[in-house]
Amino acid sequence: MKMIIAMIRPEKLQNVKDALSAAGQHGMTIISARGRGEQSGLQFTTRVGTIMVDELEKTRIEICVEDEMEGPCIDAIISAANTGHMGDGRIFVLPVEKSIRIRQD
Repeated sequence: MKMIIAMIRPEKLQNVKDALSAAGQHGMTIISARGRGEQSGLQFTTRVGTIMVDELEKTRIEICVEDEMEGPCIDAIISAANTGHMGDGRIFVLPVEKSIRIRQD
């Protein structure tokens, strides 16, 4: 079992959710996040001066999948979140030792 953590642009969230659903993955945790990566933020020049925004809004998606679903889920995220520009995001894959359902059957 794997945990896939994707940091994406917030405006791409619906596209990624739709792509994951089409790939057969419906459950996910979605978290609003702020951070910065290689681009180190954005710089805006206005009449007043230059403003540096070094923490950008991102959306974090966490999903746990069986090993055979790892590839299709990663492909779905990449295809739905890609804009071709710096700041599109990053995907992390971690091993999951155990998954325990709280509700008892």
